Order: sequence, then structure tokens, then C-alpha cells
Amino acid sequence: MKHICARVPALVASLLMSGIGFAMAAPPAGSPVALHGQLHVCGMKLCDSANQPIQLRGMSTHGTQWYRQCINNKSLDALAIDWKADVLRVSTYVQEDGYETNPRKFTDIVHATIAQAEARGVYVIVDWHMLDPGDPFFNLARATTFFSEIADTHKDKVNIIYEVANEPNGVSWARIKDYHEQIIPVIRTRDADAVILLGTRGWSSLGVSDGANENEIVGNPVNATNVMYTFHFYAGSHGAVYFNALSRAAGKLPMFVTEFGTQKYTGDGANDFVQAQKYIDLMKQKTISWVNWNYSDDKRSGAVFKKKTCPAGNFAGTSALKPAGKWVRDRLREPH
Repeated sequence: MKHICARVPALVASLLMSGIGFAMAAPPAGSPVALHGQLHVCGMKLCDSANQPIQLRGMSTHGTQWYRQCINNKSLDALAIDWKADVLRVSTYVQEDGYETNPRKFTDIVHATIAQAEARGVYVIVDWHMLDPGDPFFNLARATTFFSEIADTHKDKVNIIYEVANEPNGVSWARIKDYHEQIIPVIRTRDADAVILLGTRGWSSLGVSDGANENEIVGNPVNATNVMYTFHFYAGSHGAVYFNALSRAAGKLPMFVTEFGTQKYTGDGANDFVQAQKYIDLMKQKTISWVNWNYSDDKRSGAVFKKKTCPAGNFAGTSALKPAGKWVRDRLREPH
């Protein structure tokens, strides 16, 4: 497996040029995908193939233009086996030296990481990490190209989840909704079954960061099925107003927390584990899936590994973890 995964990007490119897709291999026995199969939205919950509500818990990569070295066979073995994560979010930044500079390279990284997650029976969130500019329409043509290929290639797999706009900002919910209703069919014509995650106004805060709340979405939802709305929080910055919005929204909208941290919204600063635990308890109570930011050795306190961990390849146990890393690993290892 090690040698195959190392060659995946070049292999993917050659197969794609030949028009050959990829069927999903049988997931390892006892893995999240083996236990739960194809996911779908039922009511306000994420449900598995047996129609039972499920809470996915996992980690997000940092931008693959900077920290691809942190996602390899050793790190993913640690995440899947030791940390017991159900899901990996693969963050493809569009700007900031990301996708727009080399679409082929960054699309192949996603293909390769999907293959690595698949080998471990882990779900994958394909994150279109648009952030600045905050209007998702700025990257609509790029998103159409990207998601067309990803969905064409992996449409027969049951472990793929699509996140089509990371953190829309500076624009109205009506405009974000319009974008969603244009990009969803790009995926649906190719992959009819996968769950699609939809970014919300104000950096995926349900509009709270712009002085709004969940009611603008409740009153004007995206015209699509099998979709969920995203919420991001950072415990050091986002207190009761954000917490209460998520709590209320979970009874009105299918919610998925695709990014959170125990620090400030910058991903840095002191950890507020008390506030973060309140969110963890709420998400367990409401069966809201969550993904923590981030699985890298970035210098900030929100990156789980100490600096220089990724080149050294020492991902096992807790010796290479920052306080936030130890905290989130403990939460992932708790029983569902």
C-alpha cells in the first residue's frame, strides 16, 4: 500500500486522460465506511445506510499547498487507527498559492488523498476552500471544473462528501444560495447520492458574524435535497451568541460543523477548552458531525502537531502533540 499511494498522483493523471474512473475497494472490516456505508440526510440528521443518525468526527488538513507533507501513510494510520477518526477533510485552497496556480497538481492531490482515506475506510470531505475573495461566484468556473472531475472520478464511492464553499463572506445569503444552486447540479448530474455541504454567510457562521442568524436560511433554504449547512466556530472567539445559534439551527436545518478550533478564529492564541467542551457536548447531544482544524505542524496553537513533526514522521502517540492536539485526540477516542 505504501508504494501504491506514493505513485497515486501520476497514476491518477494517466488514468483520467484515458477516461478510466475508480470503483471503490471494499473498506477494511470495522472501519467507519464498512460500518455505515453510504450516508444521506434524513430530516435534520446525517444518517447511515441503515437510516440511523450518525455523528462523524475527524480532522481537517491544512492547505495542501503548504502542508501536503503532513498527509501520508504514517499520519493517516495514526488518524484512523490511534485517533479513531471517522472523517478527513481535505482542504484545497483556491487562492493563496493554491488550486488556481496549478489545477492539475491540486486536483491530483485530492485524488491521492481520497485513495489513502479509502484504504483506511475513512470518509472524505472534499473541501473547496474559498476564503478571499469571499464571493463564491469569483471561483464558479474553477469550482465547476474541479467538482466535475472529482464527481466523475469518484461517483461510485460511498465515502465522498462534497463541501462546495468553505467560508463565504462579504456577500448576502441570497447570493451564496444562488451559487449553491448552480454548483450542486454539477455534482448531482455525476454523483446522485453523496451528501453536499453548503457554506453559510459570515464565514460559515449562519450569518452571525454579519449580525444575522439562522432564520435567513430557514426562510430561504437552498432548493436541493441531501444537503447540509456548515457552521464554523473557534472557542476563544465565539461565545454564547454563536453557540446558541448552532443549538437553535440544529432543530431547523441539517447542520455539519466542518471546522472548529479551541483558540481564536485566527487559529492561534490560548486554548479555551471549557468553551470548546460545551460545543462538543452540544454537538453530541444534537448528533452534529464535526471536524477540527487542523492536522498539521503549523506554528499556530491550533495545529495539532509540534513544529517539524511532519518531516520527522513521528505521528504516533502524544509526544509530538501540542495541547490542542492532545485535547482533540482524546475527544476523538471517546465512544460515540
